Amino acid sequence: MARTALVTGFPGFIGRRLVRALLAEHDDLQVVALVEPRMAAAARELAQDRLEILEGDISERRLGLGGSDWERLTSDVTHVFHLAAIYDLAVPDDVAQRVNVDGTGNVLELCLAAERLERHVYVSTAYVAGRRHGVVYEHELVMGQDFKNHYESTKFQAEVWVRETLDHVPTTILRPAIVVGDSQTGETEKFDGPYYILRTIERMEGFGRAVAQFGASDSPFNVVPVDFVVRAITATAFLPAAEGQTLHLVDPDPLLTSDLVTTLSRAYVGRDPKGRVPPALVEASLRSKRVRQFFGGTPRESVAYLNHSVAFDTRRAVDLLGPLGLAPPRFDEYVDAMVGYFKANAARTG
Repeated sequence: MARTALVTGFPGFIGRRLVRALLAEHDDLQVVALVEPRMAAAARELAQDRLEILEGDISERRLGLGGSDWERLTSDVTHVFHLAAIYDLAVPDDVAQRVNVDGTGNVLELCLAAERLERHVYVSTAYVAGRRHGVVYEHELVMGQDFKNHYESTKFQAEVWVRETLDHVPTTILRPAIVVGDSQTGETEKFDGPYYILRTIERMEGFGRAVAQFGASDSPFNVVPVDFVVRAITATAFLPAAEGQTLHLVDPDPLLTSDLVTTLSRAYVGRDPKGRVPPALVEASLRSKRVRQFFGGTPRESVAYLNHSVAFDTRRAVDLLGPLGLAPPRFDEYVDAMVGYFKANAARTG
Protein backbone atom coordinates (compact mmCIF):
# COMPACT_ATOMS: atom_id res chain seq x y z
CA MET A 1 0.00 0.00 0.00
CA ALA A 2 1.28 3.48 -0.89
CA ARG A 3 2.52 5.68 1.91
CA THR A 4 1.72 9.34 2.51
CA ALA A 5 3.95 11.88 4.25
CA LEU A 6 2.70 15.17 5.67
CA VAL A 7 5.36 17.90 5.76
CA THR A 8 5.03 21.25 7.53
CA GLY A 9 7.47 24.07 6.90
CA PHE A 10 7.35 23.88 3.09
CA PRO A 11 8.60 25.74 1.05
CA GLY A 12 11.04 26.85 3.74
CA PHE A 13 14.81 26.48 3.92
CA ILE A 14 14.88 22.87 5.13
CA GLY A 15 11.36 21.92 4.07
CA ARG A 16 11.83 22.27 0.34
CA ARG A 17 15.02 20.21 0.42
CA LEU A 18 13.36 17.57 2.56
CA VAL A 19 10.43 17.21 0.14
CA ARG A 20 12.83 16.90 -2.78
CA ALA A 21 14.80 14.19 -0.96
CA LEU A 22 11.71 12.23 0.11
CA LEU A 23 10.35 12.12 -3.43
CA ALA A 24 13.72 11.13 -4.86
CA GLU A 25 14.39 8.36 -2.34
CA HIS A 26 10.91 6.80 -2.03
CA ASP A 27 9.04 6.01 -5.23
CA ASP A 28 5.98 4.82 -3.33
CA LEU A 29 5.62 7.98 -1.25
CA GLN A 30 2.99 10.66 -1.78
CA VAL A 31 3.92 13.96 -0.06
CA VAL A 32 1.35 16.42 1.22
CA ALA A 33 2.85 19.81 2.07
CA LEU A 34 0.72 21.75 4.54
CA VAL A 35 1.25 25.38 3.53
CA GLU A 36 -0.14 28.57 5.03
CA PRO A 37 -2.18 30.52 2.47
CA ARG A 38 0.30 33.39 2.08
CA MET A 39 2.96 30.89 0.93
CA ALA A 40 0.69 28.80 -1.29
CA ALA A 41 1.62 30.51 -4.57
CA ALA A 42 5.35 30.10 -3.94
CA ALA A 43 4.79 26.48 -2.91
CA ARG A 44 2.83 25.67 -6.07
CA GLU A 45 5.70 26.95 -8.19
CA LEU A 46 7.72 24.06 -6.75
CA ALA A 47 5.00 21.46 -7.24
CA GLN A 48 5.95 18.17 -8.91
CA ASP A 49 4.62 14.67 -9.30
CA ARG A 50 3.49 13.06 -6.03
CA LEU A 51 3.52 16.43 -4.22
CA GLU A 52 0.20 17.94 -3.12
CA ILE A 53 0.04 21.51 -1.83
CA LEU A 54 -2.65 21.69 0.86
CA GLU A 55 -3.48 25.08 2.37
CA GLY A 56 -3.83 25.10 6.14
CA ASP A 57 -2.54 26.66 9.35
CA ILE A 58 -0.72 24.76 12.08
CA SER A 59 -1.71 27.39 14.64
CA GLU A 60 -5.38 26.39 14.29
CA ARG A 61 -7.08 23.28 15.63
CA ARG A 62 -7.27 20.52 13.03
CA LEU A 63 -4.59 22.49 11.20
CA GLY A 64 -7.22 24.84 9.78
CA LEU A 65 -8.48 22.11 7.45
CA GLY A 66 -11.98 21.27 6.36
CA GLY A 67 -13.54 18.03 7.51
CA SER A 68 -12.84 16.08 4.33
CA ASP A 69 -9.14 17.00 4.21
CA TRP A 70 -8.73 16.21 7.92
CA GLU A 71 -10.39 12.82 7.56
CA ARG A 72 -8.32 12.02 4.48
CA LEU A 73 -5.08 12.80 6.28
CA THR A 74 -5.95 10.84 9.40
CA SER A 75 -6.83 7.89 7.16
CA ASP A 76 -3.82 8.04 4.79
CA VAL A 77 -0.82 9.60 6.54
CA THR A 78 2.01 7.22 7.46
CA HIS A 79 4.75 9.78 8.19
CA VAL A 80 4.59 13.29 9.65
CA PHE A 81 7.55 15.66 9.37
CA HIS A 82 6.95 18.70 11.57
CA LEU A 83 9.43 21.42 10.66
CA ALA A 84 7.29 24.58 10.72
CA ALA A 85 8.29 27.06 13.41
CA ILE A 86 9.24 30.69 13.96
CA TYR A 87 13.05 30.71 14.02
CA ASP A 88 13.51 34.46 14.62
CA LEU A 89 15.59 35.04 17.76
CA ALA A 90 13.72 38.32 18.36
CA VAL A 91 10.23 36.81 17.92
CA PRO A 92 7.58 38.19 20.33
CA ASP A 93 6.35 35.69 22.91
CA ASP A 94 2.73 35.60 21.70
CA VAL A 95 3.72 34.80 18.12
CA ALA A 96 6.21 32.15 19.23
CA GLN A 97 3.62 30.54 21.50
CA ARG A 98 1.00 30.42 18.76
CA VAL A 99 3.24 28.90 16.11
CA ASN A 100 5.89 26.91 17.97
CA VAL A 101 3.80 25.57 20.86
CA ASP A 102 0.16 25.61 19.77
CA GLY A 103 1.23 24.61 16.26
CA THR A 104 3.07 21.57 17.58
CA GLY A 105 0.10 20.59 19.72
CA ASN A 106 -2.15 20.74 16.68
CA VAL A 107 0.22 18.55 14.66
CA LEU A 108 0.29 16.09 17.57
CA GLU A 109 -3.51 16.00 17.45
CA LEU A 110 -3.24 14.75 13.89
CA CYS A 111 -0.56 12.22 14.83
CA LEU A 112 -2.75 10.79 17.58
CA ALA A 113 -5.68 10.47 15.17
CA ALA A 114 -3.69 9.03 12.24
CA GLU A 115 -4.72 5.42 11.74
CA ARG A 116 -1.64 4.28 9.78
CA LEU A 117 1.07 6.43 11.34
CA GLU A 118 4.52 4.83 11.23
CA ARG A 119 6.64 7.79 12.34
CA HIS A 120 6.43 11.36 13.52
CA VAL A 121 9.71 13.22 12.99
CA TYR A 122 9.77 16.36 15.10
CA VAL A 123 12.51 18.87 14.30
CA SER A 124 13.40 20.58 17.57
CA THR A 125 16.66 22.45 18.20
CA ALA A 126 19.79 21.84 20.24
CA TYR A 127 19.03 25.16 21.93
CA VAL A 128 16.20 23.78 24.00
CA ALA A 129 19.16 23.54 26.38
CA GLY A 130 18.69 27.27 26.96
CA ARG A 131 21.42 28.82 29.08
CA ARG A 132 22.83 25.53 30.32
CA HIS A 133 26.61 25.21 30.34
CA GLY A 134 28.86 22.19 30.06
CA VAL A 135 27.74 18.99 28.34
CA VAL A 136 24.10 18.52 27.32
CA TYR A 137 23.00 14.95 26.64
CA GLU A 138 20.40 13.82 24.12
CA HIS A 139 18.12 12.19 26.68
CA GLU A 140 17.97 15.37 28.80
CA LEU A 141 15.40 18.12 28.48
CA VAL A 142 13.86 19.52 31.66
CA MET A 143 16.87 20.54 33.75
CA GLY A 144 15.66 23.76 35.37
CA GLN A 145 17.25 25.88 32.64
CA ASP A 146 16.24 29.36 31.63
CA PHE A 147 16.41 30.70 28.09
CA LYS A 148 18.05 33.39 26.00
CA ASN A 149 14.91 34.26 24.00
CA HIS A 150 11.32 33.24 23.23
CA TYR A 151 12.44 31.06 20.33
CA GLU A 152 14.33 28.79 22.71
CA SER A 153 11.68 28.73 25.42
CA THR A 154 8.82 27.90 23.05
CA LYS A 155 10.76 25.19 21.25
CA PHE A 156 11.46 23.75 24.69
CA GLN A 157 7.74 23.82 25.56
CA ALA A 158 6.92 22.17 22.25
CA GLU A 159 9.42 19.35 22.80
CA VAL A 160 8.01 18.74 26.27
CA TRP A 161 4.60 18.27 24.60
CA VAL A 162 6.04 15.93 21.98
CA ARG A 163 7.68 13.81 24.67
CA GLU A 164 4.37 13.46 26.48
CA THR A 165 2.99 11.57 23.45
CA LEU A 166 5.87 9.10 23.04
CA ASP A 167 3.86 6.21 24.49
CA HIS A 168 1.17 6.73 21.86
CA VAL A 169 2.97 8.20 18.83
CA PRO A 170 6.03 6.57 17.18
CA THR A 171 8.36 9.56 17.26
CA THR A 172 11.92 10.63 16.50
CA ILE A 173 13.06 13.99 17.89
CA LEU A 174 15.91 15.71 16.07
CA ARG A 175 17.82 18.66 17.53
CA PRO A 176 19.91 20.49 14.92
CA ALA A 177 22.48 23.11 15.82
CA ILE A 178 22.55 26.34 13.76
CA VAL A 179 21.88 25.28 10.16
CA VAL A 180 23.91 26.85 7.36
CA GLY A 181 23.95 26.37 3.59
CA ASP A 182 24.66 23.28 1.52
CA SER A 183 28.16 21.94 2.16
CA GLN A 184 28.83 21.46 -1.57
CA THR A 185 27.25 24.53 -3.15
CA GLY A 186 26.84 26.90 -0.21
CA GLU A 187 23.24 27.49 -1.30
CA THR A 188 20.95 28.89 1.38
CA GLU A 189 17.94 31.15 1.82
CA LYS A 190 18.72 31.89 5.49
CA PHE A 191 21.48 34.40 6.10
CA ASP A 192 21.57 34.32 9.90
CA GLY A 193 23.86 32.77 12.51
CA PRO A 194 27.45 32.91 11.20
CA TYR A 195 26.28 34.92 8.18
CA TYR A 196 25.96 37.89 10.53
CA ILE A 197 29.70 37.53 11.06
CA LEU A 198 30.24 37.51 7.30
CA ARG A 199 28.10 40.65 7.00
CA THR A 200 30.30 42.32 9.61
CA ILE A 201 33.46 41.29 7.76
CA GLU A 202 31.98 42.57 4.49
CA ARG A 203 31.06 45.95 5.94
CA MET A 204 34.43 46.42 7.65
CA GLU A 205 36.22 45.45 4.44
CA GLY A 206 34.20 48.12 2.66
CA PHE A 207 35.80 50.66 5.00
CA GLY A 208 39.25 49.22 4.36
CA ARG A 209 39.53 47.83 7.87
CA ALA A 210 40.02 44.32 9.20
CA VAL A 211 37.23 42.91 11.30
CA ALA A 212 37.92 42.87 15.02
CA GLN A 213 37.77 39.61 16.93
CA PHE A 214 34.61 39.42 19.03
CA GLY A 215 34.31 35.71 19.66
CA ALA A 216 34.93 34.01 22.98
CA SER A 217 37.99 31.78 23.14
CA ASP A 218 36.28 29.14 25.27
CA SER A 219 32.83 28.90 23.64
CA PRO A 220 32.02 26.41 20.88
CA PHE A 221 29.92 27.75 18.02
CA ASN A 222 28.00 24.83 16.58
CA VAL A 223 26.86 24.84 12.96
CA VAL A 224 25.84 22.06 10.56
CA PRO A 225 25.11 22.23 6.81
CA VAL A 226 21.55 21.78 5.60
CA ASP A 227 22.34 18.78 3.39
CA PHE A 228 23.50 16.80 6.43
CA VAL A 229 20.35 17.74 8.35
CA VAL A 230 18.09 16.66 5.48
CA ARG A 231 19.91 13.34 5.06
CA ALA A 232 19.54 12.69 8.79
CA ILE A 233 15.81 13.48 8.71
CA THR A 234 15.09 11.17 5.78
CA ALA A 235 17.22 8.38 7.22
CA THR A 236 15.79 8.36 10.73
CA ALA A 237 12.18 8.56 9.54
CA PHE A 238 12.42 5.07 8.08
CA LEU A 239 14.88 3.57 10.60
CA PRO A 240 13.17 1.30 13.15
CA ALA A 241 15.93 1.85 15.72
CA ALA A 242 15.32 5.62 15.66
CA GLU A 243 11.79 5.32 17.05
CA GLY A 244 11.59 6.91 20.50
CA GLN A 245 15.05 8.46 20.18
CA THR A 246 16.23 12.06 20.55
CA LEU A 247 19.30 12.87 18.47
CA HIS A 248 21.60 15.88 18.40
CA LEU A 249 22.34 16.86 14.78
CA VAL A 250 25.40 18.90 15.63
CA ASP A 251 29.09 19.13 14.87
CA PRO A 252 30.74 16.80 17.42
CA ASP A 253 33.95 18.84 17.17
CA PRO A 254 32.86 22.46 16.66
CA LEU A 255 35.18 25.41 16.31
CA LEU A 256 35.47 27.82 19.18
CA THR A 257 33.79 31.12 18.36
CA SER A 258 37.12 32.93 18.15
CA ASP A 259 38.41 30.33 15.67
CA LEU A 260 35.19 30.58 13.67
CA VAL A 261 35.58 34.35 13.27
CA THR A 262 39.19 33.84 12.21
CA THR A 263 38.27 31.10 9.72
CA LEU A 264 35.52 33.23 8.15
CA SER A 265 37.81 36.26 7.94
CA ARG A 266 40.54 34.24 6.23
CA ALA A 267 38.05 32.76 3.76
CA TYR A 268 36.44 36.13 2.98
CA VAL A 269 39.38 38.58 2.90
CA GLY A 270 42.47 36.40 3.29
CA ARG A 271 43.60 37.76 6.65
CA ASP A 272 43.03 37.30 10.36
CA PRO A 273 40.93 39.60 12.54
CA LYS A 274 42.80 42.47 14.10
CA GLY A 275 42.14 43.67 17.63
CA ARG A 276 39.25 42.70 19.83
CA VAL A 277 35.86 44.17 20.74
CA PRO A 278 34.25 42.96 23.99
CA PRO A 279 31.06 40.98 23.26
CA ALA A 280 29.13 43.13 25.76
CA LEU A 281 29.99 46.22 23.70
CA VAL A 282 28.83 44.48 20.51
CA GLU A 283 25.53 43.57 22.12
CA ALA A 284 25.06 47.10 23.49
CA SER A 285 25.78 48.62 20.08
CA LEU A 286 23.17 46.38 18.44
CA ARG A 287 20.48 47.96 20.58
CA SER A 288 20.63 50.78 18.04
CA LYS A 289 18.39 50.18 15.03
CA ARG A 290 20.83 52.10 12.84
CA VAL A 291 23.71 49.83 13.87
CA ARG A 292 21.61 46.70 13.31
CA GLN A 293 20.70 47.89 9.83
CA PHE A 294 24.31 48.73 9.02
CA PHE A 295 25.33 45.17 9.83
CA GLY A 296 22.58 43.59 7.74
CA GLY A 297 19.89 43.32 10.37
CA THR A 298 22.00 41.48 12.94
CA PRO A 299 19.82 41.04 16.06
CA ARG A 300 21.49 41.69 19.40
CA GLU A 301 20.03 38.36 20.61
CA SER A 302 22.50 36.58 18.31
CA VAL A 303 25.55 37.76 20.28
CA ALA A 304 24.72 35.43 23.18
CA TYR A 305 25.45 32.43 20.94
CA LEU A 306 29.00 33.65 20.41
CA ASN A 307 29.72 33.48 24.13
CA HIS A 308 27.80 30.47 25.40
CA SER A 309 30.02 27.65 26.60
CA VAL A 310 27.94 24.55 25.91
CA ALA A 311 28.71 21.21 24.26
CA PHE A 312 26.18 18.75 22.84
CA ASP A 313 26.81 15.05 23.31
CA THR A 314 26.16 12.98 20.15
CA ARG A 315 26.55 9.36 21.24
CA ARG A 316 23.02 8.34 20.19
CA ALA A 317 23.27 10.15 16.87
CA VAL A 318 26.66 8.60 16.17
CA ASP A 319 25.41 5.11 17.05
CA LEU A 320 22.40 5.38 14.74
CA LEU A 321 23.70 7.52 11.89
CA GLY A 322 27.33 6.40 11.83
CA PRO A 323 26.59 2.95 10.35
CA LEU A 324 24.65 4.74 7.58
CA GLY A 325 27.71 6.83 6.73
CA LEU A 326 26.08 10.00 8.03
CA ALA A 327 28.20 12.55 9.86
CA PRO A 328 28.53 16.31 9.42
CA PRO A 329 31.59 17.52 7.49
CA ARG A 330 34.15 19.67 9.26
CA PHE A 331 33.54 23.41 9.00
CA ASP A 332 36.83 24.00 7.19
CA GLU A 333 35.69 21.55 4.50
CA TYR A 334 32.76 23.70 3.43
CA VAL A 335 33.59 27.24 4.57
CA ASP A 336 34.78 28.21 1.06
CA ALA A 337 31.45 27.12 -0.47
CA MET A 338 29.58 29.00 2.26
CA VAL A 339 31.58 32.21 1.80
CA GLY A 340 31.50 31.95 -2.00
CA TYR A 341 27.71 31.73 -2.03
CA PHE A 342 27.46 34.64 0.40
CA LYS A 343 29.69 36.81 -1.80
CA ALA A 344 27.69 35.96 -4.92
CA ASN A 345 24.43 36.82 -3.18
CA ALA A 346 25.59 39.65 -0.89
CA ALA A 347 23.17 42.19 -2.32
CA ARG A 348 20.09 40.23 -1.33
CA THR A 349 21.55 39.22 2.04
CA GLY A 350 21.42 42.86 3.15
